[in-house]
Amino acid sequence: MPLVFTNISEVYTPMQRITGAALAVKDSRVAWLGSGPNLPDLYRSWPQQDIGNRAVLPGLVDSHTHLVWAGSRVDEYRRRAKGSSYEEILSSGGGIYNTVTATQKASEDELYELARERAKIFLRGGVTTLELKSGYGLEAEHELKMLKVIRRLKETLPQRFVPTLLAHVIPHNWSRQSYLEMFSTELIPEVKRLGLAEAVDVFCDQGAFSLAETKRIFETALEHGLKIKVHAEQLKHSGASKLVAEMGGLSADHLEQSTLDDWQALAKSGTVGTALPGATVILKKPFPKLRAMWDAGVKVAVATDHNPGSSPLYSMFLAMQLAIALGGLSAEEALIAGSKHSAEALAKSDLGTLKPGAKADFIVIEGTDAMLPLYGWGYQPIHAVYIGGNKISAST
Repeated sequence: MPLVFTNISEVYTPMQRITGAALAVKDSRVAWLGSGPNLPDLYRSWPQQDIGNRAVLPGLVDSHTHLVWAGSRVDEYRRRAKGSSYEEILSSGGGIYNTVTATQKASEDELYELARERAKIFLRGGVTTLELKSGYGLEAEHELKMLKVIRRLKETLPQRFVPTLLAHVIPHNWSRQSYLEMFSTELIPEVKRLGLAEAVDVFCDQGAFSLAETKRIFETALEHGLKIKVHAEQLKHSGASKLVAEMGGLSADHLEQSTLDDWQALAKSGTVGTALPGATVILKKPFPKLRAMWDAGVKVAVATDHNPGSSPLYSMFLAMQLAIALGGLSAEEALIAGSKHSAEALAKSDLGTLKPGAKADFIVIEGTDAMLPLYGWGYQPIHAVYIGGNKISAST
């Protein structure tokens, strides 16, 4: 049913701020957005819903999460707080491998229920779209299990989920060559055949995949019609961000060790540079130079990197606040990074923005100032979340 939302104190599209706004929605998409008094006659006869002089923001897009996992890494969190590094824990057989063991043991139903509850938390925080990665299965059967969980989430929950196959690390019981061969010649084709992922991501870094291995996986993904993205320049500088840019990838994520040359490559290609503040702060790494990246022409996105080890973060607003406080972005830029640019990192140009033709996903703020959620740390004054123009309950 078409509907006009009226009495909006202000709305960020996010590229533009409109005060005293009205929003017309039809068939789950924005039909018109502008100043309330300028509402065209075409829409004046439509049913109306009064927003109550509250502000509106686009639905947030979290373009990098590892939401499907089992087990606990609380002990590692305590170890890092006492001085152990992420690299030391990983090299000793912990870290990612602990989650892999627990995730492999968990059933599809168990993983679904765990991820479902996490997704609800994100919904309450205004996140209407999430990218979800595999990567904690490693073995083909368990990677497929994770991706099937993501498909089930897509089919049963109101949020939008974008599935990604992740080449995370080499399993302990595999040689590098054998695992790379399996991943490239068996797993990617099967994932494509079953329609379980839209993109392939590679963790290209110390303790994971080399640049040459990453390139091979990318080539295979592209041959099968899958998009590509990369974990790049997090622990060490690998050159992966330039590689993914040169190969037309969606995004390079992390970028703690990235350089001006990397930024110029990303800017030239239009590949999104995604900052993951939770992992940066928790692992005590240098914060990405977001101000310089933005000024160099990079489309900067911000995501939570939600995962049980390096970023047990559930708040996109907190991730954006860190991008402001430590990365040098303005509040308006951080909002763009957490909505429009994050959507572009997923090749979803009709999400993360409020304009005619875009999906009508938006957040109603409990107050007249749309920036209240970026102002109040640890407090999310969200009155309601709408997906496709429909009010969504976080208890769904």
